[in-house]
Amino acid sequence: MCDYKKYLAEFIGTFVLVFIGTGSAVVAGKEIGFLGIALAFGLSVLVMVYAIGQISGCHINPAITIAMLANGKIGSKDAAMYIIAQCIGAIIASLVLLSIMTGLPGYSLAINGLGQDGYGIASPGGFPLMSGFIAEVVLTFIFLMVVFGATCKKAPAGFAGIAIGLSLAMIHMVGIPITGTSVNPARSLGPALVVGGTALAQLWMFILAPIIGALVAAIVWKYLFEETMSPA
Repeated sequence: MCDYKKYLAEFIGTFVLVFIGTGSAVVAGKEIGFLGIALAFGLSVLVMVYAIGQISGCHINPAITIAMLANGKIGSKDAAMYIIAQCIGAIIASLVLLSIMTGLPGYSLAINGLGQDGYGIASPGGFPLMSGFIAEVVLTFIFLMVVFGATCKKAPAGFAGIAIGLSLAMIHMVGIPITGTSVNPARSLGPALVVGGTALAQLWMFILAPIIGALVAAIVWKYLFEETMSPA
């Protein structure tokens, strides 16, 4: 398969995740609430796993790509190109969402935002930096453990998308009140770059914490579980 197809798939997948996920919050958040937003993120990943999983593996998340690189499941060139494609997809998704929302009377980017993540004054529930940081590390760790387990050779074939999508929805149910839920640096990058201000100033946390959580999961999986999952 041509490399560009894998990178394009990652671009499209991340675009869908960010556009649908953050779009659900901005467009329909008042109607569907936190639960609906959580399901929108989870369903976005679930359907994209089956749409592009056979092309690129459907990482659509730099934290996943970095964890896969750490465990030797992807090469450094592909990892770099995946991350670039994911970030571009997220940014364009936020720009498209903004172009739609500017047509809504009364919408203000500064007031209504674009579903950006945040802590402290920008946290939906008012949670401080340390609470947000711990939550993002732990939630990303959980998410990556599901990704590794659902995609290992001994996992039931054909069910990875369901497990991964449902786990992301589950994570959002807890994480949205804390930070808005990132567990994905690209998902946070797109809205932050477009919104600017506090969202951009706080972006570092939503890059660092998910990467730490993903790397811890990669280490735990590789050294504690992967060996036990190998054929005898």
